[in-house]
Amino acid sequence: MERRAETAGDDSAPSMARTSLLRELPVTPRGLRTRTALIDAGRKVFERMGYLDARLVDITQEAKCSSGTFYTYFASKEEIFAAILEHAQEDMMHPGMEHVDGDNDPVSIVEASNLAYFEAYKRNAKLMGLLEQVANIDPEFSRLRQERADAFIHRNARSIADLQQRGLADPELDPMLSSRALSGMVSRMAFNYFVTADGLLDGKVRPIEELVFTVTRLWVNALRMPIKS
Repeated sequence: MERRAETAGDDSAPSMARTSLLRELPVTPRGLRTRTALIDAGRKVFERMGYLDARLVDITQEAKCSSGTFYTYFASKEEIFAAILEHAQEDMMHPGMEHVDGDNDPVSIVEASNLAYFEAYKRNAKLMGLLEQVANIDPEFSRLRQERADAFIHRNARSIADLQQRGLADPELDPMLSSRALSGMVSRMAFNYFVTADGLLDGKVRPIEELVFTVTRLWVNALRMPIKS
């Protein structure tokens, strides 16, 4: 269940990009446009060729610029990859379940969170597949990615605990274990559908609404949350 849900006083999710590699942003509008164009070109090349096979010359050709221009903004393939992640992660972040106020329907919050997550995953399916590849070959990136995922798992756990205190979820469940299990279910469903199966399950296209209904009902049933009629 994932939706951007930062609120005042809430802890921010850690970046999965190696921010230590990144330089300060250009100060001129032209410099910002050039840097953004390189990031867009780099993302296309990485998604098309994979991280290991992508070369800097492929990125400069995609961006229609010289190698000198590239090195004005980035020192290496690792640095532009970090910039791509920094640029994209707000859209593909793993948001936690937002706080459920007394007047809100908790089930509707779960449903909206899952819908937002699946829609973001669909928009970024190629990049999500790329991240899986990089995590398998780069231990440091794998660590940063896990830390980011853990931040949202903890956030979901806090929301589950809040629901338990209000009598809206099974009090016997461990909030953290429940969050890990349910968050993992949703993320693997998204990966299998949008990346591995390329939009097919059981040989046919499934609308996002069907995926959202299924994972939401499983989440709600697992926590024994009351469903409004």
